[in-house]
Amino acid sequence: MKVVAAFLLAKLGGNENPSVDDLKKIFESVGAEIDQEKIDLFFSLIKDRDVTELIAVGREKMAALSSGGPAVAVASGGGGGAAPAAEPKAAESKKKEEEKEESEDDGGMMSLFD
Repeated sequence: MKVVAAFLLAKLGGNENPSVDDLKKIFESVGAEIDQEKIDLFFSLIKDRDVTELIAVGREKMAALSSGGPAVAVASGGGGGAAPAAEPKAAESKKKEEEKEESEDDGGMMSLFD
């Protein structure tokens, strides 16, 4: 994650095409550990791609994610007869959604956030 942040910081600072050395300078300036493998992986994944487009694609994927768990009715008192029937539907819906998310290609970018 810090590689992505350093790259974007360099872009915001006016560097249109940050290099590996630029990122190393940023890490050294704040005393952060330099992980050459992650830097190399990052640059290999973004090679020949526009960062603005990558961010736009990421926003679309994030918009598809739900902001919370499935809506489950909470039963109070003795009138909770319909709540148990809602739970299997919600679980089934969640399972389908998870399968869909697993099948979507993330372009190999998720390993950058480890």
